[in-house]
Amino acid sequence: MAPTKPKGKPAAHLKGAWPLLRELIRPRRGRIAFGFLLMLINKVCGLVLPGSTKFLLDNVIGKRQVGLLVPLVGAVFAATIIQGITSFSLTQLLSKEGQRLIAELRRRVQEHVGRLPVAYYDSNKSGALVSRIMSDVEGVRNLVGTGLVDFVGGLLTAVLSLAILFKISAELTSMAICFVVVAAAGLSVAFRRIRPIFRERGKINAEVTGRLTESLSGVRVVKGYHAEASEAKVFSAGVQRLLENVMRSITAISLMGLSATMLMGVVGGTVMYVGARQILATPPTLTVGGLFAFTSYLAFLVAPMFQLVGIGTQITEALAGLDRTQEVLHERPEDAEPTRVNRIGEIRGDVAFENVTFEYDAGKPVLHEVSFASEPGTVTALVGPSGSGKSTIISLVAAFHAPASGRVLVDGIDLSTVRLDAYRSQLGVVLQDTFLFDGSIRANIAFARPDATEEQILEACRIARVDEFAERFEQKYDTIVGERGVKLSGGQRQRVSIARAILADPRILILDEATSSLDSESEAAIQEGLAYLMKGRTTFVIAHRLSTIRRAEQILVVEDGRIVERGTHEQLYAMEGRYWDLYTRQHGIDANLFLAPGEGDSIPETEEKARSGRVAAPSAASIFGGRTV
Repeated sequence: MAPTKPKGKPAAHLKGAWPLLRELIRPRRGRIAFGFLLMLINKVCGLVLPGSTKFLLDNVIGKRQVGLLVPLVGAVFAATIIQGITSFSLTQLLSKEGQRLIAELRRRVQEHVGRLPVAYYDSNKSGALVSRIMSDVEGVRNLVGTGLVDFVGGLLTAVLSLAILFKISAELTSMAICFVVVAAAGLSVAFRRIRPIFRERGKINAEVTGRLTESLSGVRVVKGYHAEASEAKVFSAGVQRLLENVMRSITAISLMGLSATMLMGVVGGTVMYVGARQILATPPTLTVGGLFAFTSYLAFLVAPMFQLVGIGTQITEALAGLDRTQEVLHERPEDAEPTRVNRIGEIRGDVAFENVTFEYDAGKPVLHEVSFASEPGTVTALVGPSGSGKSTIISLVAAFHAPASGRVLVDGIDLSTVRLDAYRSQLGVVLQDTFLFDGSIRANIAFARPDATEEQILEACRIARVDEFAERFEQKYDTIVGERGVKLSGGQRQRVSIARAILADPRILILDEATSSLDSESEAAIQEGLAYLMKGRTTFVIAHRLSTIRRAEQILVVEDGRIVERGTHEQLYAMEGRYWDLYTRQHGIDANLFLAPGEGDSIPETEEKARSGRVAAPSAASIFGGRTV
């Protein structure tokens, strides 16, 4: 069974790509049909010149029928003009239509990818997705553009030439057909073998592009660790794989070209030998003009073999790219899940977890029967060590993932049944790793609400204290922030992110280390903005600096995917459990951040006294200057 698999793959790929190809061609049937009509006229006119040689040699020159010369030349001129006009029209019609198709397909694939679940992005590199959207669809122009039409036109010309060849000499034509059939069978086998090479090339190209994208995005990390040489080595290895693939395809194409050239030589030599003997025979069965015409038409018969090498290779590559595009389009979007039928209106913000268990990999749960409830106007803080499951809980609130068991409820409705387009429009997210687009400050803030007025944008900027630095720039709010906001400081990027969330006016707010990039002064400056942002909303906060969540109505201590403690700051601190341990230990570390080396090796006195119960832990007002969170 193993040897038969490679032969079945191309057919399977073509079968898989055909529905998409048919869908793309259907609305363009009229223009493609008109293109084929132009092509038919073009090819018929192309037969006039070689056909005229027979009458020129046999009648005008051989029989001295000079009166035929002017009509013959006129027919050649007319056919040539028509051929030129139809060629120009074909290029304008189909080449431009092919480019429109590429643009349409890119828009379609990008829109589809944008609607795929977060899990799909977790398992696919961004560079590979860029390659799918931009590169894989390029070859489609050969399926709708002039490539396929030229190929079909070549085959049509071959059929018409075959009919004329049989009329000139059935014996010579039969011999030529035998050679062409053998060559066609060989090329068919060759294309079945070369298509996997092109398919592999697309995969390698996506991997290399993905690595390059990562390297360029993380250039500061690369330079910070002086890893330019190692990155160059990794990229060079990928380029080498791509080069080897290209070399294999070049070798295969060259062999096919060699075969086609040898075919032409063998057929041409055979025709010369047999044709000359027919002319010299007594009586002659072929005229000199007939031999010239036969040779010309024979070129039209064999030409598709050469076209098959060039155009056929392009079509093969296009089909391989279409296969990969089809794979992406077959991925199910988030809202395409059959269970997502509820279209919710404006939500209140009641969020509840009921015995939620979640796993990224089957059999490896990261959350274990988590249950809690959050009401509108309250703040739920998640604390615990890294990897405990805090971000996973937030991802479930944002519906980036669905629980393996249990339910996440919003206003009493199971979130797994809710249409996400309506739900996510009522979410606001401020992350630790603030992401800004390469555009203006105004455009990044308005990203949450493109229809927002200038007054609303400026008000959000004032509340988040964006105006304090934006007004100092020469271009003010039209200042370009650079890729990922690289031209702004970490604190400035965070303020823009908070302004974006304020403008969105969400019902559920997620703050993941929202003030982690801010110094104490900047943090104090935007506490007012955060307080405004959280007012009346259901807020979830992840904070490693425990001082920032003391006023939360509910603090959940998460460890190993379980909620081990819950309550207010005062309740949890009084329990002297895990939260008390985290809080006092962190305060001891924060209080000694600027000690000389070696001075912080022992347990800080404050923490030691707090542990022994001899002194109460310092109040938030004494530690943070009375700031309110």
